Amino acid sequence: MKKNISILEKLPQIKQEITQEIAKVIIGQDEIIEKLLIALISNGHCLLEGVPGLAKTMMVSTMAKALSLKFSRIQFTPDLMPSDITGTDILAENKADGKRYFEYIKGPIFANVILADEINRTPPKTQAALLQAMQEYQVTAGNKTFELDRPFLVLATQNPIEQEGTYPLPEAQLDRFMFYLNIDYPTYEEEKKIVKNDTYAALNAVNAVIGTEEIVQIQEAVKEIPVSDHVLDFSVKIVRATRSQYKDSPEYIKKWVSWGAGPRASQYLVYAARSRAALNGRLTPSVDDVINVARIVLQHRIITSFSAEAENINSQKIITRIISDLS
Repeated sequence: MKKNISILEKLPQIKQEITQEIAKVIIGQDEIIEKLLIALISNGHCLLEGVPGLAKTMMVSTMAKALSLKFSRIQFTPDLMPSDITGTDILAENKADGKRYFEYIKGPIFANVILADEINRTPPKTQAALLQAMQEYQVTAGNKTFELDRPFLVLATQNPIEQEGTYPLPEAQLDRFMFYLNIDYPTYEEEKKIVKNDTYAALNAVNAVIGTEEIVQIQEAVKEIPVSDHVLDFSVKIVRATRSQYKDSPEYIKKWVSWGAGPRASQYLVYAARSRAALNGRLTPSVDDVINVARIVLQHRIITSFSAEAENINSQKIITRIISDLS
């Protein structure tokens, strides 16, 4: 436990150094970067939504470099097959005796940080190839199961504009993502800096801050951070408040929500609150930590009704009201 406390005490400094390295390439987006770090040390995955040209790919690859993690980018297209992600058996020949055998060639999923680019452009069968890896950190091919290296983080992107030729992610797969992050346009001053910055030269200047072993140690240490009953109660109440099936649910929930978030959302709220507290130098999370991550944990887990759509009510507005009612 002393070792865990020691590494947690160093975490705010580590976070600052990582942020400084990423800032050599990525201008702005500090909040998004913090959320990615929270997901990483919480063993979670993220779905990023933003228009083209906002440096989503560059942000992820830069973060991987600053963390000494193996990075792999998979471009999802309509003709992508599951074996293009997980790997495939090929027929090989033993040069010594001439006998033939099947050899498994690992796919791009075997990395630490996976960028699943435009994940909604591939059919559900191929999207599902990620499910086992994201949940169980394993890949099964034929009758063999392969363990994935840790840490393992999937960052999937989707374009909110072009919906032609896309396949919406099934609810089961959406629920595998800890966070749903919206990447917005930079400010005027940030955009000026972006234009002046030589991105690829800056990428070469990025130095590794920590390695895989230290990240795994941090992940294990964060799991042991104590959480007060007050914070646990608040987390569970927020999630249960999204469900319209209960008799005592508020009328606006019954009217605006078809399906609410499941227990996994409660778990993710607490995991993320722990990680955010640790990154900011605190050894126990507060209600404010839960509130900070509630929107990005819950917004893709709430299915709104036709009434909500007619009144221009989205899941974010519902979450804001729930938090206001409970705070």
